[in-house]
Amino acid sequence: MKNYILITGASSGVGRETAIHLSKNNNLILNGRDETRLQETKDLCEKNSDVLIWKFDLVRSDKLEEDFSSWLREKNIQIESLVYSAGMLRMLPLRGLSLEDFQRIYSLHVYSPALLVKMLNSRKINKQTLKNVVFISSNISNRGAAAFSAYGSSKAALDGLMRNLAVELAPKVRLNSILPGGMVTRMTTGIYNSESILEDAKKNVPLGQGSPKDIAPVVEFLLSPASAWMTGQQITVDGGRTIDITDGRK
Repeated sequence: MKNYILITGASSGVGRETAIHLSKNNNLILNGRDETRLQETKDLCEKNSDVLIWKFDLVRSDKLEEDFSSWLREKNIQIESLVYSAGMLRMLPLRGLSLEDFQRIYSLHVYSPALLVKMLNSRKINKQTLKNVVFISSNISNRGAAAFSAYGSSKAALDGLMRNLAVELAPKVRLNSILPGGMVTRMTTGIYNSESILEDAKKNVPLGQGSPKDIAPVVEFLLSPASAWMTGQQITVDGGRTIDITDGRK
């Protein structure tokens, strides 16, 4: 039976670039809520790999277990690795956030990844074939910024989940997080909405502005035997942004 890597958020950004990169040597399952864009990602993947599409909106965490377990039974496949790249960015001050905003963001960033790991580690659902998990978090996970309370706190919770499951599921399953810095993706176009903002962001990154293509090889490393003695770690990949305090930068 073939083994697969499940990549969530595969319709754009880091998820898409990771799928393209990993398709050179792996069979993939692409998840997202837009089937057209998932098909675009599939078309960009290597043709010699088996690439499947599982369309599901991970905000609907209350329906996740039923939908995914049914889909897996139908396909009769096993998943060896999970790359959780699905994300939602809501920049609002606290006074503008509703309970529904928090629930949607936490459903996507915390509840659904937890439930996916639970199912993939299940003997009944996935024959306990899960070996590796990589969560795509954010470098705001350990920091803070105005208007990022829901997003930032959910990423901190995601990393807390990663650390606790890394202990609980060792030595069979390894879990690590990647904390990317700010970069232009479909999700962040609202932030980098002018050339002046983009140029200002570039100035604060010692290695210059990054892209999703800078994250994909790090995902590959964390899924590979080369990182066999690593678990429970936050790997920051932000071009040096979070260590630069030149001129009082934050």
